[in-house]
Amino acid sequence: MKLLFIGDIVGSPGRNMVEEYLPKIKKKYQPHATIMNGENAAAGKGITEKIYKQLLEWGAQAITMGNHTWDKKEIFHFIDDATYMVRPANLPPNTPGNDIAYIKTNNHEIAVINLLGRTFMQPVDDPFRKADELIERAKKRTNIIFVDFHAEATSEKQALGWYLDGRVTAIAGTHTHVQTADDRILPNGTSYITDTGMTGPYDGILGTDRESVIKKFLTGLPVRFEVPKDGRTQLSAILVDINEKNGQAKKIERLQINEDHPFFS
Repeated sequence: MKLLFIGDIVGSPGRNMVEEYLPKIKKKYQPHATIMNGENAAAGKGITEKIYKQLLEWGAQAITMGNHTWDKKEIFHFIDDATYMVRPANLPPNTPGNDIAYIKTNNHEIAVINLLGRTFMQPVDDPFRKADELIERAKKRTNIIFVDFHAEATSEKQALGWYLDGRVTAIAGTHTHVQTADDRILPNGTSYITDTGMTGPYDGILGTDRESVIKKFLTGLPVRFEVPKDGRTQLSAILVDINEKNGQAKKIERLQINEDHPFFS
């Protein structure tokens, strides 16, 4: 079984890349399941119901979120009915939305979990203990478990990777928007990458207009960050090859599509 995960989709440039390249990626690699991080999909912060449904129509089977989950207030009107959206599980009890989702593919189920880091992030519950709880729950249905760890600190991401090695199929980091080159299979069969990278503007800074970011560094003054709608774009993702019998990962491959790394069908 192959699982495709597309990293942080940022604004309309990211959505356009998904619409254009996902059919080509599926034709070439033939993944059995496709998961996307959509927490930046609406103008760089949050997601709308229209975009959620759009991503599903384009081929997502599950959509993970992150620290911008609540930035578009309309999410409160549809998140409880969004079966295939997974918000961070280590938010306070009784938070709306799914803390885990299951997708069926190739006669198997995949459990999808989304967690927030605590280092340099908003106050949330312990992602390590929440992972323990959700894995125990998921194991009653499937041994194929995917974790999107939306976190800032490389050390925290690596720590969770080692902590969960052998207990989940894959841990893919998101949030920092720069694809890391540390993709590997850990000793007990869990695939790991510190950050999957982002899907959106290629010549911005973390998906936003670079001049605004540079101005903030130069002046220290408040600056409004916007997602540039014009210019070059990119798509970042990983492809994980899974042993369906034991839920262990056999291979992880980084995918990056931009003008410097063109896609070949």
